Amino acid sequence: MCIDCGCAPAEHHHHDAPKGKKITIEEDLLAKNNRLAQRNRALFQQHALLVLNLVSSPGSGKTTILETTLTDLQSELAFAVLEGDQQTSNDADRIAATGVPAHQINTGAGCHLDAHMVGHGVEHFDLDATDILMIENVGNLVCPASFDLGEDAKVAVLSVTEGEDKPLKYPQMFRASNLMLINKMDLLPFLRFDLEKCREYAKRVNPQIEIIELSCYSRDGLERWYDWLRSRLTKKKL
Repeated sequence: MCIDCGCAPAEHHHHDAPKGKKITIEEDLLAKNNRLAQRNRALFQQHALLVLNLVSSPGSGKTTILETTLTDLQSELAFAVLEGDQQTSNDADRIAATGVPAHQINTGAGCHLDAHMVGHGVEHFDLDATDILMIENVGNLVCPASFDLGEDAKVAVLSVTEGEDKPLKYPQMFRASNLMLINKMDLLPFLRFDLEKCREYAKRVNPQIEIIELSCYSRDGLERWYDWLRSRLTKKKL
């Protein structure tokens, strides 16, 4: 059940409940998820594993960023990838083609991954032999913002094809994220995308958010992204 967009088959409350009486299913759902997220976090800490939750709307280029990152860095760092999608194994197949261990989680009607899914998903990996776990969440800028998976950081991917106002329209997601990747920068000359406004809007919502502009095709910004990964992993291992 999603508490944000109402995509679950069950309603959040009973319509014929007495006036003034609330049934807080949402609270119980998040409390259970948070308990499981803490269990995941303890497991990841035990293995000194850096865990990143990649979030975005559909088509932002998350999977291409992952493919490029894994191809460039897998001789230096050991990765594993959890892929979240409602249907198909297309993205997991793309990741597996790089030679990196990948596991697909299909959520069906669900619009996000939760801590329970991730806890079972990582059973498919040798965590002692892994440095960084990448979780590619379901493409959605609403629901995944509310669900802690036990990750160290959320990374929000925003492509220049989407519009610079996304941080203002979906503030909870950008407020919850530690890093924003502005992707597909090679297309910027052909679009009406105000880069400075996008940066300003993101900082307005979350003054602490870090921002990296990149393109997997021109390769601009990739080294900054890789340095960010190395830095976060070093801090985690310390």
